[in-house]
Amino acid sequence: MTSFNVIQILIYLGLLLAAVKPLGSYMARVLEGEPVWLEKPLGWLERIVYRAGGVRPNEEMGWKAYAQSNLIFGLAGVILLYVLQRVQGWLPLDPQHFGAVAPDLAFNTAVSFVSNTNWQFYGGETTLSHLTQMCGLTVWNFLSAAAGMAVLAALIRGIRRKSAATIGNFWVDVTRSTLYILLPLALIFAVVLVSQGVVQTLQASVTAPLREATQDAAGKTVATQVIALGPAASQIAIKQLGTNGGGFFNVNSAHPFENPTPFSNLLEMLAILLIPAALCYSYGKMVGDRRQGWSLLAAMSVLFIMMIPLAVWSEQAGNPRLTALGADQHASALSAGGNMEGKEVRFGIVNSALWATATAAASNGSVNSMHDSLTPLGGIAPMWLMKIGEVAFGGVGSGLYSGMLMFVIIGVFIAGLMVGRTPEYLGKKIEAYEMKMASLVILMTPLLVLVGTAVAVRVHAGTSAVSNPGPHGFSEILYAYTSAANNNGSAFAGLSANPFLNLTLGFAMLFGRFALAVPCLAIAGSLARKNIVPAGAGTLSTHSALFVALLVGTVLLVGALTFFPALALGPIVEHLMMVGK
Repeated sequence: MTSFNVIQILIYLGLLLAAVKPLGSYMARVLEGEPVWLEKPLGWLERIVYRAGGVRPNEEMGWKAYAQSNLIFGLAGVILLYVLQRVQGWLPLDPQHFGAVAPDLAFNTAVSFVSNTNWQFYGGETTLSHLTQMCGLTVWNFLSAAAGMAVLAALIRGIRRKSAATIGNFWVDVTRSTLYILLPLALIFAVVLVSQGVVQTLQASVTAPLREATQDAAGKTVATQVIALGPAASQIAIKQLGTNGGGFFNVNSAHPFENPTPFSNLLEMLAILLIPAALCYSYGKMVGDRRQGWSLLAAMSVLFIMMIPLAVWSEQAGNPRLTALGADQHASALSAGGNMEGKEVRFGIVNSALWATATAAASNGSVNSMHDSLTPLGGIAPMWLMKIGEVAFGGVGSGLYSGMLMFVIIGVFIAGLMVGRTPEYLGKKIEAYEMKMASLVILMTPLLVLVGTAVAVRVHAGTSAVSNPGPHGFSEILYAYTSAANNNGSAFAGLSANPFLNLTLGFAMLFGRFALAVPCLAIAGSLARKNIVPAGAGTLSTHSALFVALLVGTVLLVGALTFFPALALGPIVEHLMMVGK
């Protein structure tokens, strides 16, 4: 890795960390229901939403009612988005005259966007109308992110309150998160993207003549090219900010109309981690101890940063199989050369590897290079960050509530066992009920990943979808279920869509989102009812470097024990085969 590569990475990390405190402080005010300056121009809209939905903003919910509202919200979203795809051919704003989306694909897509996963088994510009893209996918990019922030706010209230029966109002939290956080950020970001060349239009695709005629796969002479257009910038902005990741175009952020310049590439990478990182500071401010937020951010950053050198080094090292065939991998690549397969020349290896690491860490799923073309060890980096759960940094809200905070509970329990006292966290005793719920959250995702992969490699419907035999094909299946269950949405590619994968991955996404939120809210309700125990001489400090190390070690140990055998069958053995071992 050259000094220039290191500087690029440091600039990215520096800009990200610089935004944590100001944005995190603002989001804490919004989630706490405190006045913010945007209430003057948008407060009327908030009040209209409450009236239209019959919401009493001053009435709070217990954890069961909060969880029920979250589930109803998600179910309604799946149904509405499914129906929209099925009837899009009869609706306006369909200049390409696309017909109805197939039932299994419509189900997969509906679950994908409502669960904040945005897994895509289709090409957006060749499958969905402008209306479906705008009123379906873009809308749920906002709402799924807002729902994640709402559940996090409820968990924070549970940790902070004492002897309380309620944890907030789900509908208020979703509304405020959308109006005062996501909408203004997305509006600013979309305008900047348009200035860089990202398209934003309701115009149909256009046909342009080629400078030189060519031949297609069937040997037919082709003299024109169809250039897809559409309202892309508005969707790209919230897909990144909301850790959604679904691309308007089939090749996602590798497309020049989604990500045209190095500056847009930097902005989109920053947007991927911006809100999840800033929510750590929001957490510290809302629980009344900013040091708690900084310690969580430190643990997340360690887990994220340790994967960046692996991804960059692996890709810059290139593929020895190609070198043996006489290919000069250094002559055609940027920034010291290496494996440029599947990467855009305008971004190069470092920005492609950094994006792959960031998108997996954030449960975002957007790509500016094709992960299927990564070297085996380069592919392990994003796969590993997904496998350890939504921990570093995870999705908007969900990275904290179903990721790092669950490991915090496990960590303080382990520490309590070591010193022989009842575990405590921020003055709340962690007892059997909280441990059961946290363990359920930690185990649910590996269960979905490993069982789903095992079934897929045993049935014909699963193996017939694989275009690459051997360990790489296994990696493609493993990556797909890892991505779906962790609500990430990125893919190794190489899998052909079929009803089996659409349905099984759809259910993995559904349970990976909503089955994890319920026990997290149960923990919130349990902790809210408890009194705060005064700190004593034996109280574990949960903002120290020692606790950060314990937290990181716990995450790595659980991930290694759970997933190392599966990784050994896929990318590890593929790497050994590549280097001739």
